[in-house]
Amino acid sequence: NLDRVRETVEYCTRMETNPRQPYTGDLVYTSFSGSHQDAIKKGFDKRTQEVAAAGGDQNQVIWTVPYLPIDPGDVGRDYQAVVRVNSQSGKGGIAFLMKRDYSLDLPRRLQVEFYRLVQDYTEKFGGEVDSKHLWNIFADEYLPGEEYSLSPWGRFKLCDSLADTNHETGVVSLRAQVSDNGTLRTLEAVAPGPIEAFITAFQELGLDIKVLDYVEHAMETGESSRAAAYIEAEIAGQVLWGVGIDSSITRATYKAVISALNRAER
Repeated sequence: NLDRVRETVEYCTRMETNPRQPYTGDLVYTSFSGSHQDAIKKGFDKRTQEVAAAGGDQNQVIWTVPYLPIDPGDVGRDYQAVVRVNSQSGKGGIAFLMKRDYSLDLPRRLQVEFYRLVQDYTEKFGGEVDSKHLWNIFADEYLPGEEYSLSPWGRFKLCDSLADTNHETGVVSLRAQVSDNGTLRTLEAVAPGPIEAFITAFQELGLDIKVLDYVEHAMETGESSRAAAYIEAEIAGQVLWGVGIDSSITRATYKAVISALNRAER
């Protein structure tokens, strides 16, 4: 019970523990270096797969996470300070925190794009970016108009959508309502799938958008779980990402398209 022992010793001696004191220091399991953080993220990802293959029994899997000689949990420590972000950090550490704390498994090219935004923030304001600040930067940039953003912005916002699929042909007929700078607009399109139909509806508005990549995943398990969707799009010559979060994977995808469109006009 190292944390309690350390607290008692510091109280009795009125001496603070060195941050890099083996086993007990605040920073002894912490990495700021980008290359170290990337290795730690990959190590945790590999361990998750190995533990799952072992039926969920962590004791059956040898601890081999790079730059962490022992499992902090084995000596009563947690994983909250394993990765911390400052101007020296890389995309791996940022992706690690977004996945650990917010269940967002960012695609690699999105990691690179978001990393640049975080770097701009740390260079402008200096110091360290904790997990909460990291989320605020992400939500403000990729989730405009959503409840996650502290300062909503953006031209478009999804209000409602209905997609009917012809089970014989597989063709989707989409009818969606979006707010366009506060004006309610109805979009209709027919295409082989819901994403294609949504994109087609915006193209018919005269917007030049083409989807380059699409990734989705569940954020939790259970009936009330949310889904995250990531869209890489080329919009009027710009290549950028959009992100959507919703209890419906289809609506999350629509929101990701809108996220990309809004960012292109920002």
